[in-house]
Amino acid sequence: QVRLVESGGGLVQPGGSLRLSCAASGIIFGIFNMAWYRQAPGKQRELVASITNDHRTNYADSVKGRFTISRDNAKNTVYLKMGSLKPEDTAVYYCYRVGSAGLWGQGTQVTVSS
Repeated sequence: QVRLVESGGGLVQPGGSLRLSCAASGIIFGIFNMAWYRQAPGKQRELVASITNDHRTNYADSVKGRFTISRDNAKNTVYLKMGSLKPEDTAVYYCYRVGSAGLWGQGTQVTVSS
């Protein structure tokens, strides 16, 4: 079964950190570019960060210097390390397999609040 499963979300105070994980199954993970998106209530889904199959990374301006995307092809997993979190980072975070037949995970909620 082809799927992506996110984990690691939760409630964190402003300035805190979280690490999201996305485990892939049923695909040849290492050949795909991967990405993290997020969607806040009432807003469109937006790209947060992406990583190519050879580990080149790209970030939205709003998270540069605070978030780090990485991948472990041996574990079929992509990560998003988030630091210096702000209330405006509150959203559902989705893992995405880039390609003509894109694949989404179910999402994990991140809430930044005191």
